Amino acid sequence: MCRWAAYLGDAIFLEDVIAAPPHSLIVQSHGAREAKSPTNADGFGVAWYGDRPEPGLYRDILPAWSDPNLKSLGSQIKSGLFLAHVRASTGGATSRMNCHPFVSGPWSFMHNGQIGGFEKIRRALEHSLSDALFDQLEGTTDSELFFRLMLGEGLSNDPYGAVSRAAAHVLEASRRAGIEPSLKLTAAFSNGRALHAVRYATDDHAPTLYTAAFAKRTGRCIVSEPFDRDGRTWHEIPQSTFVTMTRDSTSIRPFAPAASRFALAG
Repeated sequence: MCRWAAYLGDAIFLEDVIAAPPHSLIVQSHGAREAKSPTNADGFGVAWYGDRPEPGLYRDILPAWSDPNLKSLGSQIKSGLFLAHVRASTGGATSRMNCHPFVSGPWSFMHNGQIGGFEKIRRALEHSLSDALFDQLEGTTDSELFFRLMLGEGLSNDPYGAVSRAAAHVLEASRRAGIEPSLKLTAAFSNGRALHAVRYATDDHAPTLYTAAFAKRTGRCIVSEPFDRDGRTWHEIPQSTFVTMTRDSTSIRPFAPAASRFALAG
């Protein structure tokens, strides 16, 4: 499983999350403590927001610990909202287009989890996308496809509902394919204003998710694994939960897939 971290607040250097802490995201790329595999070496990526509505994006296939460009960018770029991810592939080749985060317009998305039986339902899910969204697909991962499903389900106007409907779509596709629905979904996504996250799994063993104050309490982080334990209080986000952070508040509410209403093409 992958590791990721997101930040919202006053502008800080990316390295303050990616590289500086004792258990930073770069450290987690070769020594994760709360994942099935401690090594996340199948690429990395960072999406950050600045003066323009669309995020900047840097992704590569090297392990995060061995890319000097990542360290250099992290020491120079400041942002008040960014998403960073190190990848351990559960499917899909190690390629730049399969590295998270994925972007579309102002939206960025990263994921830790898996769609069970993806190879058996991928065609049906892709077929349900509009032509425009299908044309946006760059890679071959279940994570990117789930993001495009969210966009098709009204992400711009209803972030919670879009995730809920996309999750229901995946579960229904599994049932129609005659396989037991299986979805692990711990993801973060943003439009440059608010930061959203979800933690859900069909088997009640969702990948971990934590949040804490950061940068002298002027910001907050939401992470798949804490990057320090010294003087900071980390709060574990419960399973089946949806989080929305703005610069002024954080809201947490229960999450569940929407009631099934999909008729996929046979």
